[in-house]
Amino acid sequence: MTVRIYDSKQQAVVDLRPLQAGEVSMYVCGPTVQSSPHVGHVRSAVVYDVWRRWLTHRGNRVTFVRNVTDIDDKVLVNATDEPWWALAYRVELEFTAAYRAVGVLAPTYEPRATASVPAMHALIALLIERGHAYPALDGSADVYFDVRSWERYGELTRQRVENMETAADADLRGKRDPRDFALWKARKDDEPESASWESPWGRGRPGWHIECSAMARTYLGDAFDIHGGGLDLRFPHHENELAQSSAAGLGFAQVWSHNGLVNVDGEKMSKSLGNSIFAIDLLQAVRPIVARYFLVASHYRSTIDLRTADGSLEGGSLAEAEAAFGRIESMLERAARAGELSDAAVPDAFGAAMDDDLSTPQAVAVLHESARAANAALDAGDAALALARASEVRAMLRVLGLDPEHAVWQSGVSAESGALASLVETLLAERREARAVKDFTASDRIRDALAAAGILVEDGKDDTTWSIA
Repeated sequence: MTVRIYDSKQQAVVDLRPLQAGEVSMYVCGPTVQSSPHVGHVRSAVVYDVWRRWLTHRGNRVTFVRNVTDIDDKVLVNATDEPWWALAYRVELEFTAAYRAVGVLAPTYEPRATASVPAMHALIALLIERGHAYPALDGSADVYFDVRSWERYGELTRQRVENMETAADADLRGKRDPRDFALWKARKDDEPESASWESPWGRGRPGWHIECSAMARTYLGDAFDIHGGGLDLRFPHHENELAQSSAAGLGFAQVWSHNGLVNVDGEKMSKSLGNSIFAIDLLQAVRPIVARYFLVASHYRSTIDLRTADGSLEGGSLAEAEAAFGRIESMLERAARAGELSDAAVPDAFGAAMDDDLSTPQAVAVLHESARAANAALDAGDAALALARASEVRAMLRVLGLDPEHAVWQSGVSAESGALASLVETLLAERREARAVKDFTASDRIRDALAAAGILVEDGKDDTTWSIA
């Protein structure tokens, strides 16, 4: 049961070999909370949620870190009618609500950049000491990474420094080379005092790239297994993360994973084209569970083309997803009338597809094949066979985060019920981690605490379910 994953750095599918057997450490670039989440943000969150669920299903203890970039040039620019920190927090809540709506599990840790500034200072100081960073030549508080000091710069995207063009909006003040990037940015007179921190180089704020290197190091150590994010982050963000972390002597990410982007009617989604589809638009056009199904059904590295019906989201791709998932739901309803579903293992073909670089299109094909087999058995009056196939379907849906019986998908769920579901799932994740390391005292304590609150926990062969007793 070797899980294979595409490594963007090697440009090949490789065996995932965790640094510690039975444990997988993941860092995924979370949102820069400058404006409301769009469907691309939701897609990335669902992709790594499915990765996390599958790695857990395969018996690993997964530590999942997703950061929040709450200080950034764009956050300051967009905060026109409110303090920058108020904008950042308000938008962060929008992202959290969108993630929860499509069944994304809460991260193990979700650090904010503003809470990690001392760790960034330490990493910058280490880079200066090792000769890979320097204070600005103009005497300001800026600090830059010296790209020419690191001969492997460009290895992630296979570029050479001399062939790289300087960004059109690059600030050239105090740099040795126009392509050097900021680790620490001196405070500008037109920026709020609250958006800056004291540092050994003067008052300022962190550069975007150093934030993720520092937070990954804090929560996962000098080396970890998987670094994930959208394809648009490969350059310059991930390239710069890799360079500065490696130059500091860190092992950093063993595998680099990137999910594909989202097009709308064949065109790249962008503000300039006016075709951005925001998370709230998606969730108003279709049931959240169907939105998740639509995002899961495509391979995570592919570009999704969200087709509309004459500009309406309520047709096109989402209507097709509603019809496809509706067939699965209808089969489960028929099967439930025939008897009780049991805890079943996922079919071997499903497991093989998921092990092969999370090939969800093939996995979803197995899901529908089992659903058709269950319907055929029901038509033939073979209840036992129908229930067996339907139980397999439910097992696959659970792995994909698409079980319609899960509390998060129940129609009319109140805010209080949603919050309860989130808290219970977090406790169950902690319990799974305790069981993975054979800390049965902690595992029993969590189960007993849930029982005392009226939550019944049931351990199946491949999954744990809960209900209100």
